[in-house]
Amino acid sequence: MNKEDWIVDALPKYIVTNPTLQQEIQGLSHEDQQKQTLWAFEDEADALNIATWELALRFSSRSEEEIKAVRVAIHKEAAEALDMNWHEYCELNAVEE
Repeated sequence: MNKEDWIVDALPKYIVTNPTLQQEIQGLSHEDQQKQTLWAFEDEADALNIATWELALRFSSRSEEEIKAVRVAIHKEAAEALDMNWHEYCELNAVEE
């Protein structure tokens, strides 16, 4: 499962926690409801100053240990892609191992 899949899986759980959004989108088509929910989800992640995939993990059924392992693995991928030293990357991005 990749980050996008986690987000898609989180949206039905997210909308249940947001009755105001449910009311606002109830008259829209299914496709537009999905778009509005995703946009609200992304906005919430921004407001929390975290990546959208990190917010999605909060709505998963994974244990805290699994979530932490996934978070670290994704950050390691990012550090490698940026060709950064892992410890420097952790300091700059507030990643705890």
